[in-house]
Amino acid sequence: MTTLVSVIIPTRNRAHLLRRTLESVLKQSTENLEVIVVDDGSTDGSGAVAAAMDPRVSVLRNPEPAGVSIARNRGIASASGEWIAFCDDDDLWAPNKLQEQLTAADTAGANWVYAGDVNVNDQLRVLSGGPPPDPADVMARLPRCNPLASGGSNVVVRSNILAEVGGFDPALRRTEDWDLWIRIAQKGPPAYVRKPLVAYRFHRGNVIWDPREMVDEARRLAARYGIPVDVLSMHRRAAWAALRGGRRLTAARHYALAVAGGDLRSVGRALIALIHPAVGSERLFGFLDRDSDWIAEAERWIETFAMDAHREHRSR
Repeated sequence: MTTLVSVIIPTRNRAHLLRRTLESVLKQSTENLEVIVVDDGSTDGSGAVAAAMDPRVSVLRNPEPAGVSIARNRGIASASGEWIAFCDDDDLWAPNKLQEQLTAADTAGANWVYAGDVNVNDQLRVLSGGPPPDPADVMARLPRCNPLASGGSNVVVRSNILAEVGGFDPALRRTEDWDLWIRIAQKGPPAYVRKPLVAYRFHRGNVIWDPREMVDEARRLAARYGIPVDVLSMHRRAAWAALRGGRRLTAARHYALAVAGGDLRSVGRALIALIHPAVGSERLFGFLDRDSDWIAEAERWIETFAMDAHREHRSR
């Protein structure tokens, strides 16, 4: 029987997070899937954890760390599914994610599809979230910024389309998913599911310590595709990344660059970066959208995972 979906999960030294991510993938209502975990030079037994979980899981190992893009591309090369889905090793999927996305893609006649998400902390408490833009808005915004939340944990794409456009660019570290979505969008617009089907986890392990790359790579994409990248928006994103890591001066510098480019609202953001007590903590997410109905819908499926995470946290 032909495999319907190949799920690619790159991982490195996150055995404690990978197990729960795999649980959410293996509990999908779409059962005709294979899961390819690419162990990118782990030293904590991540590959062994994955291999022991289910016969549908296969593990490829890079003896030395090669980076997430190379790891994903190796998984893609080994995939046999009609569709390719990506999931990071610390995120979670709703049990109906793949089924809902494939149905939406089939209905729209689309070759790729995304869904909505929420941001969660290490104990899987929802921090923020709201509906994603619709496909027409995504197509309009892709040349200026990356409008798809949750990075590689969101999109599902037909394998033949991915083969045509190529995989992730290993030369990019902060915008590799945006680069790929631009190329896939050249083959046609996506479909979407307006439901919170992804939980994107924020924790100390995914803090970006050098956010300058976000801006530098955005400029490279502008030159590569001849697109009007919104550099001011990228400075704001870089500032946000710095704020998460508690780097006030770095954040203020990026906001100042946005102000210099004409974004006067970033004057206030710079002041917040310098003095607000929420910098470096989860309270920062209070500045983001919180759609109460959207969050409640996500919490219904996250609850089981969150209870397990809470028990583990208390036992440490």
